[in-house]
Order: sequence, then structure tokens, then C-alpha cells
Amino acid sequence: MCGIHVSLSPSPQPISPHLETCLCNRGPDFLGKERRTVSNGWSLSFTSTVLALRGDHVTKQPLTHPASGSVLCWNGEAWQIGGRQVERNDGEAILDLLVTASALPCALEGVLEILRAIEGPFAFVYYDGVTKSLFFGRDRLGRRSLMFRPGDVPGALTLSSISESCDPSWKEVEADGIYCLDCSTNSQSARHDWLPDGRDDCISSIGSFNTSLPSSKSVLTSSSLVVGALEEQLLKSLRLRVLNIPNPPPLDVSSSTKVAILFSGGLDCTVLARLVHELLDQDQGVDLINVAFENPRVIAQLEKDAGGKPVNFYEACPDRITGRKSLAELEMVCPGRRFRFLAVNVPYSETLAHRDQVISLIHPHNTEMDLSIAHALYFAARGQGIISVKDTNLGTQDEPYTSQARVLLSGLGADELFGGYGRHAVAFSRLGYPGLVDQLLLDVSRLSKRNLGRDDRVMAHWGKEARFPYLDECLVRWAMETPAWEKCDFENGEDISGVEAGKRILRLLALELGMGGVAKEKKRAIQFGARTAKMESGRVKGTNVIS
Repeated sequence: MCGIHVSLSPSPQPISPHLETCLCNRGPDFLGKERRTVSNGWSLSFTSTVLALRGDHVTKQPLTHPASGSVLCWNGEAWQIGGRQVERNDGEAILDLLVTASALPCALEGVLEILRAIEGPFAFVYYDGVTKSLFFGRDRLGRRSLMFRPGDVPGALTLSSISESCDPSWKEVEADGIYCLDCSTNSQSARHDWLPDGRDDCISSIGSFNTSLPSSKSVLTSSSLVVGALEEQLLKSLRLRVLNIPNPPPLDVSSSTKVAILFSGGLDCTVLARLVHELLDQDQGVDLINVAFENPRVIAQLEKDAGGKPVNFYEACPDRITGRKSLAELEMVCPGRRFRFLAVNVPYSETLAHRDQVISLIHPHNTEMDLSIAHALYFAARGQGIISVKDTNLGTQDEPYTSQARVLLSGLGADELFGGYGRHAVAFSRLGYPGLVDQLLLDVSRLSKRNLGRDDRVMAHWGKEARFPYLDECLVRWAMETPAWEKCDFENGEDISGVEAGKRILRLLALELGMGGVAKEKKRAIQFGARTAKMESGRVKGTNVIS
């Protein structure tokens, strides 16, 4: 995870101290700056901050190639380039390939070919010193943030991981292709599709969606081959995301906990925790971060129901209840693994104290729902809370704990891929499999339009990198190619498999992994599970603009 800020202007534009501090929050390991003057006399100013999570050293950014004058600001993870896994620092590998491509007769196509070959979450800005072109963009699913703002004079442009203010001129760069600007003429940026042939049937430029319908009644059970295939896909995705994470510099001792999971206790995140156990060495701990908020509106009702008696409202939060129950099941099926259940309790006063900061980070998103979700992710990523420690003399004691893990795993994406939302059941009840297929296709096609840029800005503020195993390109491609009835099974009741139809493939995998309770957990939105929604009034709508 890194911070990027690039400005193209008639004269050098210094970055504001406030924005530089925010970028350093994203990348606390290194701050670097570069400057280039293009042929028309305009100035390109580059600022990068680094959170070192790849390779055996802190790679300084912006990455430069002195001979050509090229500069790369890279924020992300290139798991593979052209189908080959990247073993060294990915930013350095990408710059080498881009510089080589720039020297070819068809430099533009060569650069585009390299960028199109990258698989992983990323945002980037690349200045080609040979062609005087500025390339920028976000990956196909938009998992990393990149924003832009036109300058005060025609042709001027600022690109940044985060906005300098809630100025409405700041917009998110769309995750729909690679943008290119000729710096010598400052012409309007051109967009190049992620796929060179611009195929219309390729969703998010990743793969084609299987719209076929079953020719006869089908039943999805634990013995279905597709359940084992999903496990293989998830393990492949997780290997990339949890193995070989370096120790935070400048520490030279082995950290026992490098991975944390955003943990509501629900199906998606608990399956990830269970499979992470299969991959990590036994001596490595895993932090399970569970957030609960002091919600005045809900507390008033709880105390009323309790006849005025004190209520432990944090422990009464739905996600706290589910989280502790799922933890118990994990500990039973994963003996010897040190799962730390980190209870993050957020007082209402602290929510208010950080409100302006969160609003600034989520900009240009500005609804009550955006704020509710962002509050939960923001405090979860901070990773400060309480863990229970067993003492042979004193019994179980609560102690303050701050997670040192810099990699956060999220279960986001599973509902869209495998039919976990209530609207999927409604679509099937109305129109059968044709309606379900249409709804799944719509949801998958909107993955790149999701609020991943917003979430990136909120969580990266604490020097953490969110990783989304369900949104690995290979897994998404496989899920799109899998027919609907092999992912969710609304045609058959629970009596056949023992679990509900929504995301049945994932529920059956949980059963196979020994977690019967987790397999039956209901879907619950984070803002309701952590109780960040409607803190003052139950009449507030999620679509309302933040006041």
C-alpha cells in the first residue's frame, strides 16, 4: 500500500503539509519526491509514500529510470504479470518492463500490453520519459484508490490517492481502462480498454458470465465437485495474500502476527479464517478484528427493554455475538492456532471525534450509508481494542491490545459472486433461474463500480493494506464461468443440504471444513451488525446526503 500524488502544471506545485501527512499515514515506511520538466516547459511533480509489503527491502518511490527519465508511482500488488508470478518487488519489475516497452517502435501498444498483463489490485501513475506521455489508472475491479482534479488552467491535472479536501472538483478515476495524456500538448486524456479488442461480453474485462439455464432439476450438495473447486480457488487466492509478508521495518525480529481479518463472525470472513489456518505456519497468530459501536438510539431501546438495568451494549451488538460464537467454532476445528479476538469497542464520543476525518477520507462519497460503513472499517483498521488473556492464577483477564498486522483480509465480494443478497432470492421467486441469472450478472458487472476506492482510503489511513481474497481475478473469472445453480440453490429447500440457498456453495464448504454453525449464519450488513447505522434517529435513510 502506498500513497500517490502527481501534479501537471505550468509551474511546480508543492504538496500541502496536510496532504503529505495523510499520504504518510498510508505509507509510513518511506516518503520520496521527483520532478520532471516536459518539452512545453510545464512541470510534473511526483510524491510517493511506501508501505513495504513486497520483497526483502523497502523500495523507495517514486521509482525512476535515470536514462529515460521515466517515473512510476505504484500502489498495489502485482501478483502475476502475463501469467507469471512476481517473485521480486513488483514495482521494480513493472518499471523495468515499461521502460523496455517504451523503447520499442510501437511504444504505446507496448506499454498498454504490459499494464494489461498485470493481475492484482493496484493504482498507478507512469510518466514515460521517452514519449512524454502520462499513463494512469486503477485495476479492473477498482480495488485501490486514485482520484483526479482538473487544474485552474486548461491542461493542468492533479492525481492523488486521497483528495486534499471535500472540494466537489475531486472525482475518482474510473476503473474502466488505462488513461493516457500527452504531456507535451496537454491534450485531453485518452482511455484505452483493459482488453485490446474491447469485447462487450467480458465482464470487468476479466471473463464471460455463464448465462446458461439448467436443463433439469439440479441439487447442490457437499459432494458436488464445485464445492471442492471453490476451496482450491480460495486457497490459491489466499496463498498470494498471506504468505511471505515481511516484518514491518525497521524490526529485525520475527513478528508472530502479520495477518488480521475483518471479522464479524459471518460466513465469508470465517471461511477465510479457517483456510488461512491451513496455510500459515503454526507459530503465526491471526488477529480477528470485531467492531462494536455505542449507538445511543439502540442503547435507549435496550435499557428500556431491560427495565432500566445496565446493559453491556458492546457485547449485545449482533456482530459481537456472532463473532464470539464463530471464534469458538474456529478454535475447535483449528487446534493450536492462536486466534486473537480483538474486541474494538467504539464510544459514541470517539465516533463524533473522528467523524470529520472519516468524511474527508470517503469523499466524494457522501451518503449516510457511506459514512456508516466507513466508520466500521476505519476503527477496525486502526486495530485498537481488548483481547482476553488466560492466566493460570488470575483466570481470564481483559487486556488492551493493538494489532501489528499490516495486512487486513476482507470477505467482500462473496455475496455478489455466489448469490448472498436478499435480492437474489427475490429474483428467483419472481422469474426463476432466468431472473436469478440476470440479477447475478448485474451484480457481478457492478463489482468495479463498488465502493472499493472509498474503503481503500479509509483503511489505508492507518498504514494497513486491505486484501480481498474473493476478488482475486482468477477466482472471479471462475465464479463467473460457473453456472448459477452451482453457486446458489433456490430451487431446493434447506432440508436437502441443511443450509439456506443463498451462497450455498460457500455454506457447503463451511460444512466440509467442520463449521456447521458458521454454515448457517444469516447475511447481515456491516453497518447493522456493528451498529454504526442510524445512531441518532431511526428515520435517517442510507441514501441521505451527510449533513
